[in-house]
This record gives sequence, structure tokens and C-alpha cells, in this order.
Amino acid sequence: MISNDAAQTPKALLVGVDFGLPHFDEDLAELGQLALTAGLSPVAHMTCKRKAPDAALFVGSGKAQEIKEMAVLHGATEVLFDQALSPAQQRNLERTLEMPVNDRTMLILQIFAQRARSHEGKLQVELARLQYLSTRLVRRWSHLERQSGGIGMRGGPGETQIELDRRMIGDSIKRTKDRLSKVKRQRDTQRRQRQRNQVFNVSLVGYTNAGKSTLFNSLVKARAYAADQLFATLDTTTRQLYLNNDQGTGSQISLSDTVGFIRDLPHGLVDAFEATLQEATSADLLLHVVDASHPSYPEQIAQVQSVLADIGASDVPQMLIFNKVDALEDAQQPHLLQDVYVLDDLPVPRLFLSAHTGFNLDSLRQRLLQHAQAHTQSLLNPVPEHDIV
Repeated sequence: MISNDAAQTPKALLVGVDFGLPHFDEDLAELGQLALTAGLSPVAHMTCKRKAPDAALFVGSGKAQEIKEMAVLHGATEVLFDQALSPAQQRNLERTLEMPVNDRTMLILQIFAQRARSHEGKLQVELARLQYLSTRLVRRWSHLERQSGGIGMRGGPGETQIELDRRMIGDSIKRTKDRLSKVKRQRDTQRRQRQRNQVFNVSLVGYTNAGKSTLFNSLVKARAYAADQLFATLDTTTRQLYLNNDQGTGSQISLSDTVGFIRDLPHGLVDAFEATLQEATSADLLLHVVDASHPSYPEQIAQVQSVLADIGASDVPQMLIFNKVDALEDAQQPHLLQDVYVLDDLPVPRLFLSAHTGFNLDSLRQRLLQHAQAHTQSLLNPVPEHDIV
């Protein structure tokens, strides 16, 4: 028997268009995960190939009719596209399909809105949502486009209402940006305090669901939320970690867990989460966590590198952490637990471990201790300017 909750869950048809790009997800597996995370139930998926998007319907009229027929066949209540749609394409598709249509961007925004917990996170998501909606007024308020004529009148009340809503959203964006600026100044103050204390700062970055929060909890014995789902963590959490060596001496480092990245992360979210992502740009070392068991991990690494470049963190030293080795088949197990991985034509140290089981975590602690002690030594004995090449 189907439960009432299952019966009431909105059903979604997933649609992907292959434009010949290397990262096309033929099975739409990631879009399906996003849909489940947002509280939707994927009932079927459809893919097609095009050289370029159709200006009006993104997929063309013939394919749009096929999508409508499949949606009706499977009882879908809305259609999700794996790519970003323009406001006009979204409006035209809804008229043709006669049901709600959303794109990947809106789906990610919806998940972020559900997951944000801190005041800062909620502000960041609200800013991104407002910026997204500001381009969609023509669709959301299509019933206001009708003009009532009259002597001496230009336009009509509908046109006035659209302008009013644009101004209201513009005012909300400005207020939210001002409030976020205050939060950013507070974070900058906290960051400068850590720098004055000469603490070695490490930030965890990586593709969503790579296991960053699980690794964070394992290292600092924290209770940050961690789950096998996309975007389990949105709010940056920072804890102090004390590392000991065999001689009984050690170092204290500052470890931060940041929001996960994803393919085609909306630029509005990257901009909105600038305050949070600033932890990565000001870090002394980035632990780039990778799901070693994911078949597309090279593409996920490339996506993370792209976002790091966007936020100005591409020059921060990295260590690749290939996580979830416990999920690898015997034939896939690494021959060496520590080696070098070529990243953007540069050799980067790589470490294999399992944050879930604790396998090889001691090696990571040892490497972090070495980095922290080298950092402290450089502060005590700075290199003279004339010796720097």
C-alpha cells in the first residue's frame, strides 16, 4: 500500500538535452538526486540531441509534444530540465506542456532554501532567489500584461504592477546585499583575528556529497550535519584541531567545512555565497575532497577547480583527499595510499582514505601537522625579501 506521503509527493519528468558537451549526464542521475533532495519523485527521464537550443522552446516543438505525452503517460505533475532555461523558454514550455516547468538553477535554489540554517546562509539564498526571480517577472506576472485603454492613457494597470514588483524586488535585493555586507565584515574580523593568532587555516572543499562533512567530523570530533545527499551542508563551520606527533609536541590548526560545489552551480549562488566561500580564498591549505568511488570524479574535480578559479582561490595550495575507498571494488583499490596527482598541469599530493571508517586518517593528520609546523617555522624565520625569487 502506498503511504499518503508518497502519494502526495510531486512527480517530475526529467529532461536533458545533449549539445555535445563532455559533461552531459545521459542517465540524468545527478538531476534525479537533486529532484529527490528537493522533495520530488522522478518518474521517468527523456534525453535528446540538438546542435543548439531552440530560441522559443529550448527543445523544438516536436520534442516538446513528446515530453508532454510522456509526462501525461507517467502522471508527472511538473517537468525538470537539466540545463538553465531563459524566462521566455520557460514561459513558452509551460504554455505548451500545460504544467509547471523548472530548470536546474531553480532546483538548486530550492534545495539551498530548504537547507540553509544560519542567518548568513538564509540571507545568501534569499539574495540568489531574488536575483533569479527578477528576470522571471514576465512569466510570473503574465496575467498583469493586459493593458486597459482609455483617452489620455498609455499602457495600463498591469504594466504599472510589473514596474512596481520590479522595484520591490530591486529594493529587497539592495537590503539583502547590505545585510550580507555586515555579515562579511564580521567574518573578515574573525578571519583577521585567526591570522593575528598565526593559526594555520585549512578549508575543506569539493564536489557535493564527496564526504567533506564526514571527514570534518572525524577530524575534529564535531557533530556537523552529514548525510548521503546533495548539499547536506550549506553553512561554513570552523573548529580548532590540535595535532600531536610522536614526541608529544604538536600544532593547532583551524579547520573549516564549506558548501559543496556542483556542475553548473548558478552564478547567483556563487556571488551570494561569497562571504562563505571567502574561507577558501583566505586558507593556507585546501583539502580538496574527492569521491574516489564516483565514476565521473575527474569531471567533478574539474568543476571544483572552475569554481575555485571563479572565487579567486586557484592559487591556494591544495592536497587531494580521495575519500570513500571503502566503497571501491578490490580491483579498484589504490596500490599506494599516498602519491601525486596532476592537477591543471601541476603535481598535487594525493592521499587515499575513508572518512566513514577512519581508514588512513592518521596519515592525513600527520601531513597536516607537517604543513602546520612548516607554516609556524616560516613565521618564526621569514625569508628575506632579497632571497625571494
